[in-house]
Amino acid sequence: MTSRVLVAGIDTSTQSTKVRVTDAATGTLVRFGQAPHPDGTSCDPNAWWNAFLAAKDQAGGLDDVAALAVGGQQHGMVLLDRQGRVVRDALLWNDTRSAPDAERLITELGTAGKAADGSEDDLADDPVMRGRQRWVRAVGSSLVASLTITKIAWVAANEPDNARHVAAVCLPHDWLSWRIAGHGPVTDNESADLDALFTDRSDASGTGYFDSATNEYRMDLFRLAFGRDDVILPRVLGPTEMGAVADPAIAGKNVPDGCVIAPGGGDNAMASLGLSMGVGDVSISLGTSGVAAAISPVPAYDMTASVTGFADCTGHWLPLACTINGSRIADAARNALGVGYDELADLAAQSVPGAHGVTLIPYFDGERTPNRPDATATLHGMTLHNTTRANIARAFVEALLCSQRDCLELVKGLGVDVKRILLIGGGAKSSAVRAYAPSILGMDVLLPKTDEYVAIGAARQAAWVLDGAAEPPAWELTIEDTLTGEPTPNVYAQYVRYRG
Repeated sequence: MTSRVLVAGIDTSTQSTKVRVTDAATGTLVRFGQAPHPDGTSCDPNAWWNAFLAAKDQAGGLDDVAALAVGGQQHGMVLLDRQGRVVRDALLWNDTRSAPDAERLITELGTAGKAADGSEDDLADDPVMRGRQRWVRAVGSSLVASLTITKIAWVAANEPDNARHVAAVCLPHDWLSWRIAGHGPVTDNESADLDALFTDRSDASGTGYFDSATNEYRMDLFRLAFGRDDVILPRVLGPTEMGAVADPAIAGKNVPDGCVIAPGGGDNAMASLGLSMGVGDVSISLGTSGVAAAISPVPAYDMTASVTGFADCTGHWLPLACTINGSRIADAARNALGVGYDELADLAAQSVPGAHGVTLIPYFDGERTPNRPDATATLHGMTLHNTTRANIARAFVEALLCSQRDCLELVKGLGVDVKRILLIGGGAKSSAVRAYAPSILGMDVLLPKTDEYVAIGAARQAAWVLDGAAEPPAWELTIEDTLTGEPTPNVYAQYVRYRG
Protein backbone atom coordinates (compact mmCIF):
# COMPACT_ATOMS: atom_id res chain seq x y z
CA MET A 1 0.00 0.00 0.00
CA THR A 2 1.49 3.31 -1.11
CA SER A 3 1.34 6.34 1.16
CA ARG A 4 -0.64 9.33 0.02
CA VAL A 5 1.06 12.29 -1.67
CA LEU A 6 0.69 15.65 0.07
CA VAL A 7 0.66 19.11 -1.48
CA ALA A 8 0.32 22.53 0.14
CA GLY A 9 -1.62 25.61 -0.85
CA ILE A 10 -0.38 28.90 0.60
CA ASP A 11 -2.61 31.98 0.66
CA THR A 12 -0.69 35.18 1.42
CA SER A 13 -3.64 37.55 1.57
CA THR A 14 -3.98 41.10 2.86
CA GLN A 15 -4.91 39.95 6.36
CA SER A 16 -2.94 36.75 6.91
CA THR A 17 -0.97 33.81 5.56
CA LYS A 18 -2.78 30.46 5.49
CA VAL A 19 -1.11 27.11 4.84
CA ARG A 20 -3.34 24.21 3.77
CA VAL A 21 -1.69 20.78 3.60
CA THR A 22 -3.84 18.68 1.29
CA ASP A 23 -4.17 15.16 -0.10
CA ALA A 24 -3.09 15.50 -3.74
CA ALA A 25 -5.48 12.84 -5.02
CA THR A 26 -8.70 14.00 -3.34
CA GLY A 27 -8.16 17.59 -2.17
CA THR A 28 -9.01 16.54 1.39
CA LEU A 29 -7.69 18.82 4.13
CA VAL A 30 -4.91 17.19 6.15
CA ARG A 31 -3.47 20.07 8.23
CA PHE A 32 -3.96 23.83 8.42
CA GLY A 33 -2.16 26.85 9.86
CA GLN A 34 -2.70 30.60 9.83
CA ALA A 35 -0.84 33.70 11.05
CA PRO A 36 -1.83 37.38 10.80
CA HIS A 37 -0.30 40.21 8.77
CA PRO A 38 0.03 43.80 9.95
CA ASP A 39 -2.84 46.17 9.19
CA GLY A 40 -2.45 49.03 6.72
CA THR A 41 -2.01 49.74 3.04
CA SER A 42 1.76 49.19 3.02
CA CYS A 43 3.80 46.40 4.56
CA ASP A 44 7.35 45.18 5.00
CA PRO A 45 7.38 41.89 3.02
CA ASN A 46 9.46 40.33 5.78
CA ALA A 47 6.28 40.35 7.87
CA TRP A 48 4.75 38.00 5.28
CA TRP A 49 7.77 35.73 5.57
CA ASN A 50 7.45 35.58 9.34
CA ALA A 51 3.71 34.91 9.02
CA PHE A 52 4.41 32.11 6.54
CA LEU A 53 6.91 30.48 8.89
CA ALA A 54 4.43 30.69 11.78
CA ALA A 55 1.54 29.31 9.69
CA LYS A 56 3.79 26.54 8.34
CA ASP A 57 4.72 25.46 11.84
CA GLN A 58 1.11 25.65 12.99
CA ALA A 59 0.22 23.36 10.07
CA GLY A 60 2.73 20.78 11.27
CA GLY A 61 5.51 21.72 8.87
CA LEU A 62 6.05 20.97 5.20
CA ASP A 63 8.77 18.30 5.39
CA ASP A 64 6.42 15.68 3.86
CA VAL A 65 4.99 17.92 1.12
CA ALA A 66 5.85 17.06 -2.50
CA ALA A 67 4.63 20.29 -4.13
CA LEU A 68 3.31 23.68 -3.12
CA ALA A 69 1.97 26.84 -4.71
CA VAL A 70 1.42 30.36 -3.41
CA GLY A 71 -1.72 32.39 -4.06
CA GLY A 72 -1.31 36.04 -3.19
CA GLN A 73 -2.97 39.40 -2.89
CA GLN A 74 -2.73 41.00 -6.32
CA HIS A 75 -0.94 44.18 -7.38
CA GLY A 76 1.29 44.66 -4.32
CA MET A 77 4.58 46.32 -5.33
CA VAL A 78 7.71 44.62 -3.99
CA LEU A 79 10.96 46.42 -4.90
CA LEU A 80 14.33 44.68 -4.54
CA ASP A 81 17.89 45.98 -4.89
CA ARG A 82 20.82 44.07 -6.44
CA GLN A 83 21.42 42.26 -3.14
CA GLY A 84 17.79 41.11 -2.97
CA ARG A 85 16.97 43.47 -0.12
CA VAL A 86 13.56 45.10 0.07
CA VAL A 87 14.02 48.75 -0.99
CA ARG A 88 10.89 50.08 0.77
CA ASP A 89 7.69 48.75 2.26
CA ALA A 90 5.43 47.16 -0.34
CA LEU A 91 2.52 49.32 -1.46
CA LEU A 92 -0.56 47.08 -1.38
CA TRP A 93 -3.58 46.93 -3.69
CA ASN A 94 -5.61 49.10 -1.31
CA ASP A 95 -3.06 51.94 -1.16
CA THR A 96 -4.55 54.83 -3.13
CA ARG A 97 -1.68 57.33 -3.03
CA SER A 98 -0.95 56.56 -6.71
CA ALA A 99 -4.41 57.59 -7.96
CA PRO A 100 -3.05 60.84 -9.51
CA ASP A 101 -0.29 58.80 -11.18
CA ALA A 102 -2.92 56.52 -12.71
CA GLU A 103 -4.72 59.52 -14.17
CA ARG A 104 -1.44 60.99 -15.42
CA LEU A 105 -0.45 57.77 -17.20
CA ILE A 106 -3.91 57.52 -18.76
CA THR A 107 -3.64 61.09 -20.06
CA GLU A 108 -0.09 60.58 -21.34
CA LEU A 109 -1.15 57.56 -23.39
CA GLY A 110 -4.33 59.30 -24.51
CA THR A 111 -2.58 62.39 -25.83
CA ALA A 112 -0.06 60.48 -27.93
CA GLY A 113 -0.67 60.74 -31.67
CA LYS A 114 -3.24 58.46 -33.28
CA ALA A 115 -2.03 55.47 -35.28
CA ALA A 116 -1.68 56.36 -38.96
CA ASP A 117 -3.07 53.01 -40.18
CA GLY A 118 -6.61 53.74 -38.98
CA SER A 119 -6.54 50.98 -36.36
CA GLU A 120 -7.69 53.46 -33.72
CA ASP A 121 -10.56 55.02 -35.62
CA ASP A 122 -12.98 53.42 -33.14
CA LEU A 123 -11.39 55.05 -30.11
CA ALA A 124 -12.91 58.01 -28.27
CA ASP A 125 -12.01 61.56 -29.25
CA ASP A 126 -11.74 62.63 -25.62
CA PRO A 127 -8.05 62.15 -24.71
CA VAL A 128 -8.77 60.75 -21.24
CA MET A 129 -11.24 58.15 -22.50
CA ARG A 130 -8.94 57.40 -25.42
CA GLY A 131 -6.13 56.86 -22.91
CA ARG A 132 -8.26 54.40 -20.93
CA GLN A 133 -9.10 52.52 -24.11
CA ARG A 134 -5.46 52.35 -25.17
CA TRP A 135 -4.51 50.87 -21.80
CA VAL A 136 -7.31 48.31 -22.19
CA ARG A 137 -6.04 47.29 -25.61
CA ALA A 138 -2.45 47.11 -24.36
CA VAL A 139 -2.87 45.15 -21.12
CA GLY A 140 -6.58 44.28 -20.79
CA SER A 141 -7.38 46.86 -18.12
CA SER A 142 -7.53 50.59 -17.69
CA LEU A 143 -5.48 52.03 -14.86
CA VAL A 144 -6.67 52.52 -11.30
CA ALA A 145 -4.57 53.12 -8.21
CA SER A 146 -4.57 49.42 -7.28
CA LEU A 147 -2.49 48.35 -10.31
CA THR A 148 1.25 47.90 -9.76
CA ILE A 149 2.33 50.18 -12.60
CA THR A 150 0.80 53.21 -10.89
CA LYS A 151 2.73 52.43 -7.71
CA ILE A 152 6.10 52.24 -9.45
CA ALA A 153 5.22 55.55 -11.12
CA TRP A 154 4.56 57.03 -7.68
CA VAL A 155 7.94 55.83 -6.38
CA ALA A 156 9.75 57.23 -9.43
CA ALA A 157 8.08 60.62 -8.93
CA ASN A 158 8.24 60.86 -5.13
CA GLU A 159 11.15 58.72 -3.96
CA PRO A 160 13.95 59.07 -6.55
CA ASP A 161 16.60 57.73 -4.14
CA ASN A 162 14.59 54.54 -3.65
CA ALA A 163 13.87 54.31 -7.39
CA ARG A 164 17.60 54.41 -8.18
CA HIS A 165 18.21 51.32 -6.03
CA VAL A 166 15.52 49.18 -7.69
CA ALA A 167 16.97 46.17 -9.54
CA ALA A 168 13.82 44.00 -9.62
CA VAL A 169 10.07 44.45 -9.25
CA CYS A 170 7.84 41.57 -8.21
CA LEU A 171 4.51 40.81 -6.52
CA PRO A 172 3.78 39.37 -3.07
CA HIS A 173 3.29 35.80 -4.28
CA ASP A 174 6.42 36.01 -6.48
CA TRP A 175 8.56 37.19 -3.57
CA LEU A 176 7.29 34.51 -1.18
CA SER A 177 7.86 31.75 -3.77
CA TRP A 178 11.42 33.07 -4.30
CA ARG A 179 12.10 33.00 -0.57
CA ILE A 180 10.69 29.46 -0.21
CA ALA A 181 13.09 28.39 -2.97
CA GLY A 182 15.93 29.47 -0.70
CA HIS A 183 16.71 32.86 -2.20
CA GLY A 184 16.93 36.11 -0.31
CA PRO A 185 19.18 39.03 0.64
CA VAL A 186 22.95 38.65 0.29
CA THR A 187 25.92 40.73 1.46
CA ASP A 188 26.98 44.00 -0.15
CA ASN A 189 29.73 42.43 -2.25
CA GLU A 190 27.38 39.79 -3.74
CA SER A 191 24.46 39.85 -6.17
CA ALA A 192 21.21 38.06 -5.35
CA ASP A 193 19.78 35.59 -7.84
CA LEU A 194 17.04 37.91 -9.05
CA ASP A 195 16.75 35.94 -12.31
CA ALA A 196 15.24 33.14 -10.22
CA LEU A 197 12.07 35.20 -9.62
CA PHE A 198 8.99 33.74 -11.31
CA THR A 199 5.27 34.47 -11.52
CA ASP A 200 2.22 33.36 -13.53
CA ARG A 201 -0.14 34.93 -16.06
CA SER A 202 -2.91 35.66 -13.57
CA ASP A 203 -0.85 37.78 -11.19
CA ALA A 204 1.22 39.36 -13.97
CA SER A 205 -2.00 40.44 -15.71
CA GLY A 206 -2.77 42.71 -12.75
CA THR A 207 0.43 44.73 -12.99
CA GLY A 208 -0.54 47.03 -15.87
CA TYR A 209 2.65 46.17 -17.79
CA PHE A 210 1.91 42.61 -18.96
CA ASP A 211 -0.15 41.58 -22.01
CA SER A 212 -1.80 38.23 -21.20
CA ALA A 213 -2.88 37.76 -24.83
CA THR A 214 0.76 37.60 -26.01
CA ASN A 215 2.26 36.56 -22.64
CA GLU A 216 4.81 39.35 -22.87
CA TYR A 217 5.77 42.26 -20.66
CA ARG A 218 5.12 45.70 -22.14
CA MET A 219 8.45 47.25 -21.27
CA ASP A 220 7.51 50.41 -23.18
CA LEU A 221 4.71 50.98 -20.66
CA PHE A 222 6.95 50.04 -17.73
CA ARG A 223 9.46 52.64 -18.95
CA LEU A 224 6.69 55.23 -19.34
CA ALA A 225 5.85 54.77 -15.66
CA PHE A 226 9.29 54.22 -14.11
CA GLY A 227 11.58 56.17 -16.40
CA ARG A 228 13.82 53.18 -17.18
CA ASP A 229 13.46 49.51 -18.03
CA ASP A 230 16.80 48.02 -16.89
CA VAL A 231 14.90 46.16 -14.19
CA ILE A 232 14.43 42.41 -13.72
CA LEU A 233 10.83 41.21 -13.84
CA PRO A 234 9.82 37.66 -12.87
CA ARG A 235 9.68 34.93 -15.52
CA VAL A 236 6.03 34.26 -16.42
CA LEU A 237 5.31 30.53 -16.24
CA GLY A 238 2.58 28.52 -17.90
CA PRO A 239 -0.09 26.83 -15.76
CA THR A 240 1.82 23.57 -15.24
CA GLU A 241 5.45 24.72 -15.34
CA MET A 242 7.66 24.15 -12.34
CA GLY A 243 9.10 27.35 -10.89
CA ALA A 244 11.74 25.90 -8.56
CA VAL A 245 12.41 23.30 -5.90
CA ALA A 246 11.94 24.42 -2.31
CA ASP A 247 14.80 24.82 0.09
CA PRO A 248 14.63 21.49 2.00
CA ALA A 249 15.00 23.40 5.26
CA ILE A 250 11.59 24.94 4.45
CA ALA A 251 9.68 22.21 2.59
CA GLY A 252 10.13 18.73 1.17
CA LYS A 253 12.99 17.53 3.38
CA ASN A 254 11.49 14.03 3.59
CA VAL A 255 10.46 13.82 -0.09
CA PRO A 256 13.00 12.02 -2.34
CA ASP A 257 13.04 14.62 -5.12
CA GLY A 258 12.24 17.58 -2.92
CA CYS A 259 9.20 19.86 -2.94
CA VAL A 260 8.25 21.33 -6.32
CA ILE A 261 7.13 24.98 -6.33
CA ALA A 262 4.32 25.62 -8.83
CA PRO A 263 3.78 28.99 -10.57
CA GLY A 264 1.29 30.30 -7.99
CA GLY A 265 -1.15 33.05 -8.90
CA GLY A 266 -3.31 35.99 -7.94
CA ASP A 267 -5.93 35.47 -5.27
CA ASN A 268 -9.00 35.82 -7.49
CA ALA A 269 -7.63 33.38 -10.06
CA MET A 270 -6.61 30.92 -7.33
CA ALA A 271 -10.09 31.12 -5.80
CA SER A 272 -11.64 30.27 -9.18
CA LEU A 273 -9.31 27.27 -9.44
CA GLY A 274 -10.27 26.24 -5.91
CA LEU A 275 -13.94 26.46 -6.90
CA SER A 276 -13.25 24.27 -9.97
CA MET A 277 -14.74 26.99 -12.18
CA GLY A 278 -14.86 26.44 -15.93
CA VAL A 279 -15.85 28.48 -18.97
CA GLY A 280 -19.30 29.98 -18.36
CA ASP A 281 -18.99 30.00 -14.56
CA VAL A 282 -19.18 33.27 -12.62
CA SER A 283 -18.29 33.68 -8.96
CA ILE A 284 -19.79 36.53 -6.99
CA SER A 285 -17.80 37.15 -3.83
CA LEU A 286 -19.36 39.33 -1.15
CA GLY A 287 -16.67 40.53 1.20
CA THR A 288 -15.72 44.07 2.20
CA SER A 289 -15.85 44.66 -1.55
CA GLY A 290 -17.90 42.77 -4.12
CA VAL A 291 -16.25 40.89 -6.98
CA ALA A 292 -17.84 39.23 -10.00
CA ALA A 293 -15.34 37.07 -11.89
CA ALA A 294 -15.97 34.89 -14.95
CA ILE A 295 -13.94 32.29 -16.81
CA SER A 296 -13.63 33.20 -20.49
CA PRO A 297 -11.84 31.30 -23.27
CA VAL A 298 -10.79 34.55 -24.96
CA PRO A 299 -9.24 37.82 -23.74
CA ALA A 300 -11.70 40.43 -22.49
CA TYR A 301 -11.35 44.01 -23.71
CA ASP A 302 -13.94 46.25 -22.11
CA MET A 303 -13.72 49.54 -23.97
CA THR A 304 -15.91 51.23 -21.34
CA ALA A 305 -12.95 50.53 -18.98
CA SER A 306 -15.27 49.06 -16.31
CA VAL A 307 -14.10 45.43 -16.38
CA THR A 308 -10.50 44.36 -15.75
CA GLY A 309 -9.29 41.78 -18.27
CA PHE A 310 -7.16 39.57 -16.04
CA ALA A 311 -5.92 36.08 -16.88
CA ASP A 312 -6.74 32.96 -14.88
CA CYS A 313 -4.51 30.09 -13.71
CA THR A 314 -5.46 27.59 -16.45
CA GLY A 315 -4.66 29.39 -19.71
CA HIS A 316 -8.01 31.14 -19.97
CA TRP A 317 -9.02 34.65 -18.87
CA LEU A 318 -10.78 36.07 -15.82
CA PRO A 319 -12.74 39.22 -16.67
CA LEU A 320 -13.55 40.78 -13.33
CA ALA A 321 -15.70 43.65 -12.10
CA CYS A 322 -15.25 44.93 -8.57
CA THR A 323 -17.34 47.16 -6.33
CA ILE A 324 -15.90 49.02 -3.37
CA ASN A 325 -19.16 48.58 -1.46
CA GLY A 326 -19.91 44.93 -0.71
CA SER A 327 -21.26 43.33 2.45
CA ARG A 328 -20.70 46.63 4.29
CA ILE A 329 -23.99 47.75 2.72
CA ALA A 330 -25.76 45.32 5.02
CA ASP A 331 -23.64 46.57 7.93
CA ALA A 332 -24.80 50.11 7.17
CA ALA A 333 -28.42 48.90 7.29
CA ARG A 334 -27.85 47.22 10.65
CA ASN A 335 -26.32 50.39 12.06
CA ALA A 336 -29.09 52.62 10.70
CA LEU A 337 -31.90 50.38 11.94
CA GLY A 338 -30.23 49.22 15.15
CA VAL A 339 -30.65 45.51 14.38
CA GLY A 340 -28.58 42.35 13.97
CA TYR A 341 -28.25 40.27 10.81
CA ASP A 342 -31.21 38.00 11.62
CA GLU A 343 -33.43 40.95 12.52
CA LEU A 344 -32.43 42.69 9.29
CA ALA A 345 -33.50 39.62 7.31
CA ASP A 346 -36.79 39.42 9.25
CA LEU A 347 -37.51 43.09 8.56
CA ALA A 348 -36.71 42.75 4.84
CA ALA A 349 -39.04 39.74 4.60
CA GLN A 350 -41.93 41.92 5.82
CA SER A 351 -41.58 44.04 2.65
CA VAL A 352 -42.03 43.08 -1.02
CA PRO A 353 -39.75 42.98 -4.09
CA GLY A 354 -38.90 46.60 -4.91
CA ALA A 355 -39.55 47.70 -1.29
CA HIS A 356 -42.75 49.52 -2.28
CA GLY A 357 -40.68 51.88 -4.44
CA VAL A 358 -37.81 52.62 -2.01
CA THR A 359 -34.40 52.20 -3.68
CA LEU A 360 -30.90 52.61 -2.27
CA ILE A 361 -27.95 53.52 -4.48
CA PRO A 362 -25.26 52.18 -2.12
CA TYR A 363 -22.13 54.16 -2.97
CA PHE A 364 -21.20 54.84 0.67
CA ASP A 365 -17.46 55.07 0.02
CA GLY A 366 -17.65 56.22 -3.60
CA GLU A 367 -17.63 53.44 -6.16
CA ARG A 368 -15.34 51.72 -8.63
CA THR A 369 -18.04 49.98 -10.73
CA PRO A 370 -19.39 52.31 -11.96
CA ASN A 371 -16.42 54.66 -11.58
CA ARG A 372 -17.81 57.28 -9.18
CA PRO A 373 -15.06 57.86 -6.64
CA ASP A 374 -16.70 60.92 -5.08
CA ALA A 375 -20.26 59.57 -4.87
CA THR A 376 -22.23 59.00 -1.68
CA ALA A 377 -25.17 56.70 -0.95
CA THR A 378 -28.70 57.93 -1.59
CA LEU A 379 -32.21 56.65 -0.81
CA HIS A 380 -34.79 57.29 -3.53
CA GLY A 381 -38.55 57.03 -3.88
CA MET A 382 -39.50 57.62 -0.26
CA THR A 383 -42.99 58.83 0.58
CA LEU A 384 -44.90 59.21 3.85
CA HIS A 385 -46.58 55.90 3.03
CA ASN A 386 -43.57 53.73 2.16
CA THR A 387 -40.91 55.04 4.57
CA THR A 388 -40.93 52.08 6.93
CA ARG A 389 -38.17 50.09 8.60
CA ALA A 390 -39.17 47.01 6.60
CA ASN A 391 -38.91 48.80 3.26
CA ILE A 392 -35.59 50.40 4.15
CA ALA A 393 -34.20 47.01 5.23
CA ARG A 394 -35.38 45.46 1.95
CA ALA A 395 -33.94 48.34 -0.10
CA PHE A 396 -30.49 47.89 1.46
CA VAL A 397 -30.37 44.14 0.76
CA GLU A 398 -31.67 44.63 -2.78
CA ALA A 399 -29.07 47.36 -3.40
CA LEU A 400 -26.28 45.00 -2.37
CA LEU A 401 -27.47 42.45 -4.91
CA CYS A 402 -28.30 44.98 -7.63
CA SER A 403 -24.77 46.39 -7.47
CA GLN A 404 -23.48 42.87 -8.13
CA ARG A 405 -26.04 42.50 -10.94
CA ASP A 406 -24.38 45.58 -12.47
CA CYS A 407 -21.06 43.69 -12.44
CA LEU A 408 -22.70 40.57 -13.86
CA GLU A 409 -24.25 42.53 -16.73
CA LEU A 410 -20.87 44.10 -17.57
CA VAL A 411 -19.27 40.66 -17.75
CA LYS A 412 -22.14 39.38 -19.93
CA GLY A 413 -21.65 42.40 -22.19
CA LEU A 414 -18.17 41.10 -23.06
CA GLY A 415 -19.72 37.97 -24.58
CA VAL A 416 -19.46 35.67 -21.54
CA ASP A 417 -22.25 33.07 -21.70
CA VAL A 418 -23.09 32.70 -18.01
CA LYS A 419 -24.14 29.14 -17.20
CA ARG A 420 -23.61 29.03 -13.41
CA ILE A 421 -23.33 31.58 -10.60
CA LEU A 422 -21.44 30.62 -7.44
CA LEU A 423 -22.01 32.87 -4.41
CA ILE A 424 -19.14 33.03 -1.91
CA GLY A 425 -17.70 35.33 0.76
CA GLY A 426 -18.86 36.43 4.20
CA GLY A 427 -21.87 38.28 2.78
CA ALA A 428 -23.16 35.02 1.31
CA LYS A 429 -23.96 33.84 4.85
CA SER A 430 -26.80 36.37 5.09
CA SER A 431 -30.21 34.69 4.95
CA ALA A 432 -31.64 37.80 3.29
CA VAL A 433 -28.97 37.77 0.58
CA ARG A 434 -29.65 34.09 -0.03
CA ALA A 435 -33.40 34.68 -0.18
CA TYR A 436 -33.28 37.36 -2.89
CA ALA A 437 -30.11 36.58 -4.87
CA PRO A 438 -31.63 34.29 -7.54
CA SER A 439 -34.58 36.63 -8.12
CA ILE A 440 -32.41 39.73 -8.58
CA LEU A 441 -29.54 38.03 -10.44
CA GLY A 442 -32.05 36.35 -12.73
CA MET A 443 -31.02 32.71 -12.39
CA ASP A 444 -30.36 29.95 -9.87
CA VAL A 445 -27.39 30.55 -7.58
CA LEU A 446 -25.09 27.82 -6.22
CA LEU A 447 -23.86 28.13 -2.65
CA PRO A 448 -20.51 26.35 -2.19
CA LYS A 449 -19.46 25.26 1.27
CA THR A 450 -17.60 28.02 3.13
CA ASP A 451 -13.89 27.25 2.78
CA GLU A 452 -10.43 28.67 2.04
CA TYR A 453 -10.72 28.63 -1.76
CA VAL A 454 -7.52 30.58 -2.50
CA ALA A 455 -5.51 28.03 -0.51
CA ILE A 456 -7.46 25.15 -2.09
CA GLY A 457 -6.76 26.57 -5.56
CA ALA A 458 -3.06 26.86 -4.77
CA ALA A 459 -2.96 23.27 -3.53
CA ARG A 460 -4.86 22.10 -6.62
CA GLN A 461 -2.33 23.85 -8.87
CA ALA A 462 0.53 22.21 -6.95
CA ALA A 463 -1.07 18.79 -7.47
CA TRP A 464 -1.57 19.59 -11.16
CA VAL A 465 2.08 20.53 -11.69
CA LEU A 466 3.18 17.42 -9.82
CA ASP A 467 0.91 15.18 -11.91
CA GLY A 468 1.68 16.81 -15.27
CA ALA A 469 -1.77 15.99 -16.68
CA ALA A 470 -3.55 18.06 -19.31
CA GLU A 471 -6.22 19.17 -16.83
CA PRO A 472 -6.09 19.97 -13.10
CA PRO A 473 -7.14 17.16 -10.74
CA ALA A 474 -10.90 16.74 -10.35
CA TRP A 475 -11.48 17.57 -6.69
CA GLU A 476 -15.04 17.48 -5.47
CA LEU A 477 -16.67 20.84 -4.76
CA THR A 478 -19.32 20.69 -2.04
CA ILE A 479 -22.41 22.69 -3.00
CA GLU A 480 -24.43 23.25 0.17
CA ASP A 481 -27.51 24.60 -1.55
CA THR A 482 -28.97 25.70 -4.87
CA LEU A 483 -30.86 28.94 -4.36
CA THR A 484 -33.93 29.40 -6.55
CA GLY A 485 -36.58 32.06 -6.88
CA GLU A 486 -38.95 33.70 -9.32
CA PRO A 487 -37.17 36.47 -11.29
CA THR A 488 -38.07 40.02 -10.22
CA PRO A 489 -36.79 42.12 -13.14
CA ASN A 490 -38.68 45.17 -11.88
CA VAL A 491 -36.34 45.40 -8.85
CA TYR A 492 -33.21 45.77 -10.98
CA ALA A 493 -35.02 48.05 -13.47
CA GLN A 494 -36.05 50.34 -10.60
CA TYR A 495 -32.45 50.36 -9.34
CA VAL A 496 -31.04 51.18 -12.79
CA ARG A 497 -33.50 54.05 -13.20
CA TYR A 498 -32.24 55.76 -10.06
CA ARG A 499 -28.60 54.74 -10.56
CA GLY A 500 -28.55 56.41 -13.99
